[in-house]
Amino acid sequence: YLTAYEQKEHLKDEEEFTDILEERRRTTDLGYALRTFNPQPYKGAPTLSTSDLNKAVLESQYLCYIIKEIAMETGSSVEKVKEDASRILKEMSHNLQLGFIRLMGYTLNKVFKRLYRSIYVNMEGLNMLQQAIQESPVILIPNHRSYVDFLIISYILFTYDIPVPVIAAGIHVAIIGGLLRRSGAFYIRRAIGSDKLYWAVLLEYVQTIVRTGYAPLEFYVEGFRSRTLKSLVPKLGMMDMVLEPYFKGEVFDITLVPISISYDRVLEESLLALELLGVPRPKESITGLFKASGVLQEDYGCMHVNFGRPLSARQLCEGKINWSEYNLIPRNLPQRPTAETQDCVNWLAHLIVRTQEEGSLISPWSLMACLLLQTPFTTLTEEGLQWHQLTEKTLWLRKLVLDFGARLNWPDSEVMSSTVALHHSIVHHKEDRIYLVQDEDPARQDPLSPEEGVMRMAVVVLMLVSYRNQALHVFVRPGILATLFSFFCFLQDVFSNEFIFIPGRAVQDFEEACSLLQKCGAVHISQQEVIVLETGLEVLSFLQKLLQPFLDSYQLMFRYLCEKEDHVFTEEQFLPDVRNLATKLILSGTTEDQEPVIVENWFPLAQILGIVSQPAYQSLFLILALSLQSADFNLCVKLEK
Repeated sequence: YLTAYEQKEHLKDEEEFTDILEERRRTTDLGYALRTFNPQPYKGAPTLSTSDLNKAVLESQYLCYIIKEIAMETGSSVEKVKEDASRILKEMSHNLQLGFIRLMGYTLNKVFKRLYRSIYVNMEGLNMLQQAIQESPVILIPNHRSYVDFLIISYILFTYDIPVPVIAAGIHVAIIGGLLRRSGAFYIRRAIGSDKLYWAVLLEYVQTIVRTGYAPLEFYVEGFRSRTLKSLVPKLGMMDMVLEPYFKGEVFDITLVPISISYDRVLEESLLALELLGVPRPKESITGLFKASGVLQEDYGCMHVNFGRPLSARQLCEGKINWSEYNLIPRNLPQRPTAETQDCVNWLAHLIVRTQEEGSLISPWSLMACLLLQTPFTTLTEEGLQWHQLTEKTLWLRKLVLDFGARLNWPDSEVMSSTVALHHSIVHHKEDRIYLVQDEDPARQDPLSPEEGVMRMAVVVLMLVSYRNQALHVFVRPGILATLFSFFCFLQDVFSNEFIFIPGRAVQDFEEACSLLQKCGAVHISQQEVIVLETGLEVLSFLQKLLQPFLDSYQLMFRYLCEKEDHVFTEEQFLPDVRNLATKLILSGTTEDQEPVIVENWFPLAQILGIVSQPAYQSLFLILALSLQSADFNLCVKLEK
């Protein structure tokens, strides 16, 4: 039951968010798509067609300079290099057309009404965005958890007569890609490498859009869709591109709008789990689209889209940039960003992702997933977890989340029953107990091998892990403090590739962690010491168990590295080998009660080896190496170098 205060807070959240599908269900899809669309663009923006935009890019002083430079370096003619640049731009550029926006609006209206019960949007943030678009170039920066992210922002802006954005995309499929291109997508190659001309065309294309205020520009600062539903460490390439016109004084200000998209249930939940297990992602195609039509029969609950407060680049960068560096070089010449500028861009990118996390709404299922993953594996697969135990612990965790200041999506007192029913692909409720789903294939003649059984179970566990991850940002700071008080900063460095920590804020993060633990009654803090209270043991135990899987996964990775005889190997070898090692450990029973802990932590190679490659993390490397009985210390030193 909700207390009076919690009911008041929930009503406030309900007033803040509006269900945009409620009105759509009362009108025809065709009427919605063909209604008058009258957006108010940036006041200083010239009227440019798509061809005008492309012409401005090709004729820009910067690109002409690079073309001449490449022609001299390669011995090609200027005309030949310019033709290459034109081909790159044709492959890259969008072809935004109102007719296709209407077609997408019509289609998405039908699809979203089938998939979701409600799509909630905070109108205050949307109104601030509408005003900001008229005053300065605007960059929209949503988090990225689903392919739906790509569609939902344009759908909302079209609904409320706000200019539709042009969107940086990394997927280009023949027919679908053409439709999305006409809806505002421009395409960037997955691997650009050292292609100087491609980089120059991309830079000028993006910056021409920003300089002219042609349209709001949307991109994902995390770079990729998060397969684990956890925030990724931001990529700085696009962030640096969109901010450079401001650094060079070509625009007075740039407005950054962080957007938090939260799902009750993610459309691709099983595909994400399979990708983490090494199963190749299915290629996007029309055939695949028809095969995916079965998703329209499923219930995906609600979606919340929280438009954050517009952030002024001018205000955020004040005192952080040495403007004289930009005044000494003509604007049309290429210029490498200084270390000071790179630090500022890195800080801004982390701030954006952290703001996205703070704006997201935690679902009851995320809290239940946290608790289910701390339950003995055999309980969930054999005897079942008693329903009243899960509900009591979830209500306890709900209070903790509210004490930590998180936003919670808790619509009514029946929400726990309805959320378990919503996630029927992961758990099922039978005879007042909760079990993990263990699907059997009735058409299969041969029994499953032990390895196949582990992999099949791993898919379900990883789906559960992904939903747990949606709440991790709430617990990570007090969790680190609860795990090891004396190594707070050390663990924060270790986890800098796992969670979002704004650079230079370690002291504030530590103070925040102490404050949160004191607020929930877990510790007492005096000027001399931090004392763990008897009443706080349950909270500390929960937080420690929440982060333990990440420590275990790092130890597993280093165990593999230390036992491997070959000192040189590829990513293609590394990931399957580590999965095989984890499978053997599970089947051998040496992991005791931690089967889901091992199964859930197969992270990309770059995230794990990123810790090793940075000198700041030498202590992690040495401690892990010395803590393993089978450690080859010389190998560790070589890997570190």
